[in-house]
Formats: sequence, structure tokens, C-alpha cells
Amino acid sequence: MQFLHSRDGSLVPFLVLAIIPILLTIGFSVDYTSAVQTRADMQDALDAAILSITTLPTTTSTADRQTALQQSYAANNGQGTATLNSVSVAADGTAAFTASANYPMPTNFMSIARINSVAVGVTSSVTKTPSLVQTTFKIDKASGWWNKTIYLWGTQFGATNAQKLMQITYTYNGAGDPKGYGTTTVSTISGTNVTQVQQQVCSTSSVKNFNNAPAGSIEQTGSGKNWLTTCTTTPANGSGAVVDVSQMNSLYLEMDVPSGPKTVLKSNDPTTSNYLFIGASDTTAVEQPLGQAIDIFSAVPCGQTSTQAWEDGGSSVPEPITDADFFYTVQGKCNFNQRPSQTVLTQ
Repeated sequence: MQFLHSRDGSLVPFLVLAIIPILLTIGFSVDYTSAVQTRADMQDALDAAILSITTLPTTTSTADRQTALQQSYAANNGQGTATLNSVSVAADGTAAFTASANYPMPTNFMSIARINSVAVGVTSSVTKTPSLVQTTFKIDKASGWWNKTIYLWGTQFGATNAQKLMQITYTYNGAGDPKGYGTTTVSTISGTNVTQVQQQVCSTSSVKNFNNAPAGSIEQTGSGKNWLTTCTTTPANGSGAVVDVSQMNSLYLEMDVPSGPKTVLKSNDPTTSNYLFIGASDTTAVEQPLGQAIDIFSAVPCGQTSTQAWEDGGSSVPEPITDADFFYTVQGKCNFNQRPSQTVLTQ
């Protein structure tokens, strides 16, 4: 009891010496925890910043990319300075970006040990695979007794309203054959300018038999008659509708069928996207699943020709591809694209 009530100060220096290491340990722990959290925040900010600059055009200067990187980094609460270390875009459009960020984080308790700041650094790298920049549409065969039009719609980066980029119109010739054929016109659209680039005219007549039928003609039998259809496409070896989609952030297809039970069918509408068939050819194309929107950027293959076809609503789906009404071929050209979806963080 006398020890507890003692006012002798001879033990105080020892107590102080014993407490100092404890305080330093606690202080170092607090500063360390703060550094770990700061580093995590910096990493998130740098990842967001490097992803944001991959959407800039390839013509953007290094200085402008650096400015955009720092602005995005700061906007995402990144501490310190972000630096763009490298940018490379290969001939096929494959791109790679690397960046780093550094921050001398001030300490609170470690300054007791004369450690006034701790260097916190993070790095981030991304790769971007080539994506669709151009697509080509060529008519194959259109049929049916209902007139209809297919449109390609695109929304530019930074825009909210979609614009028409391409259209394929079909007008039934009224011959009365079972399948129905007519005139199909393919056009590109720029603003209010509609430019015809391809046309297919199909003529149908009833014949006694199919003897000496021209090569490539379509033979049908129905209503007690033989029907022979011949189609002529001009220009015969034309490229079709070549559409630049490099500035488009989103794309979708639409088919308008004014006389059909479904007057508007869209690839980005999960309730009607299953009316679209996609595949390598007009015999292997498959109907798309009901209930999901279709990404046209991935539906059009790079450097290859494939088939798309629509059921115009005259028959219920699912159905065989042979019963579809509107066949056309598509081909894509891929390169560096500003769309962010093909960008992957690698570090």
C-alpha cells in the first residue's frame, strides 16, 4: 500500500521509457493501416483513369492523354500524381497502356521516429482487343407478301439519340406465288442523304414445268401451279452497304413490317430479338434466344462473311432457318475502337 501511495518520482522515467515503445508500435500500426487504405484507393483511381483514356481516338497526343489520365485520377480521389508510362497500338488495332501513380503520404505517428512520409505507389496496365469499326451488308434473298424495311441504327460516342446508318427495303411483286418475292434495295444513310448501293429485282411467273429453268432460279409449287422466280442483282459484284461504325458506341438492327402482327422487331429488344437468325451461312444460321438483347458488335465477325436472316412475323418462332424471310450477308472489319467493352485490366 505504501508503494501505491508513494510520491517518490524515481519510477517515472522507467514508466515513460516503457510506454514510448508501446505508443510507437500503436502509431506505426495506425500509419501503416492508413498507407494500406491509401494504396487501395490509389489503385482504384488509377484503374479507372487508365480505362478512361483507352476511349480516346488514336490521334490523341501523349500530352493530352497524360492530362486526361491525371484529371480522371484526381476525379476518382487518387492521391499524388498519375503518370502515363506507355501507349502502343499494333497494326491490327490491339492496344496496350501502362500507367503508375505515386504519393508521399504524410505520417502522423511515425514522425516521432523522424519518418515524415511514406512513399505509396501503384501501377496499372490494360490491353484492348480490336473491335468492329466497319460493317458491310449485302442482300441475299428477301421474300414474303409483306413489304418491310431493315435499318441499322447507331449511337455515337457522347450522343444520346441513335441515327440511321443503313437500310434494306423490300417490296413484294404481287405475283401470288407461295413464298413471295419482289424488289430489294440496299442503301447507306448519312443524315438525310439516302444512297442506293445495291438492288435485287425478282420476277415471278407460273410455268408448265421447270424444264430449262435458268441456273440460280427459284422453283415453287403451290395453288396447283408451278412458279419460277429469277432474280437479278445490280451491281452484280457490288460491295453492298459499307458502313463506318468506328464512332458508334452502340448498334442495333430493326425490321419494320407495317402489315405484320409485330410491326417493329429489334435486335436490342429482348421480346423480339429471337426473330433474328445469325450464323456462318444461310443453312447454319440459328435463331437467337428469346429474352436477351443482341450485341451487334459481336454478332458481326471480323474479316469473315456470315449470314443474318429475319422472320417477319408471318410464322411463329422457333422455326427452321429455311422458313425465314429476309436473308443478307454481313462482314466486319475490326481495328482499334474507342468502345470500352473490349478493354481488360492486366495489372
